[in-house]
Amino acid sequence: MTSKVIYTGSLRTEAEHLKSGAKIITDAPTDNHGKGEAFSPTDSVATALASCMLTVMGIKAEDLKVSLKGTTAEVTKTMAANPRRISKVEITITFPETYSEKLQKILEHSARTCPVLESLHPDMEKVITFNYL
Repeated sequence: MTSKVIYTGSLRTEAEHLKSGAKIITDAPTDNHGKGEAFSPTDSVATALASCMLTVMGIKAEDLKVSLKGTTAEVTKTMAANPRRISKVEITITFPETYSEKLQKILEHSARTCPVLESLHPDMEKVITFNYL
């Protein structure tokens, strides 16, 4: 088992990662009866995509003896109705420096093949932008 999620009431959940004991709290968003005091479940999905992309790029960068420390990802999630779902995720990844064209292609390919991206529904629009300083 990976995690255990408990509904704590008032449209809030608490998830515990069983191996580490780390916890994540989610709240329903304000546009869906919630208080919006934490990530919503759909915020978590969009954010997990950015985290996955940064992680797999980090793995590749370590293999190539390159540091990505300080790289950021800004995430924007758009919801649709009928059915209520994530219709679009926009991620802008900004690197703290410029890398060679070859390394940029390697990193971008790594990001675009991360397991979370590969798991998302093909109808969900995904807009990924890479910025190099």
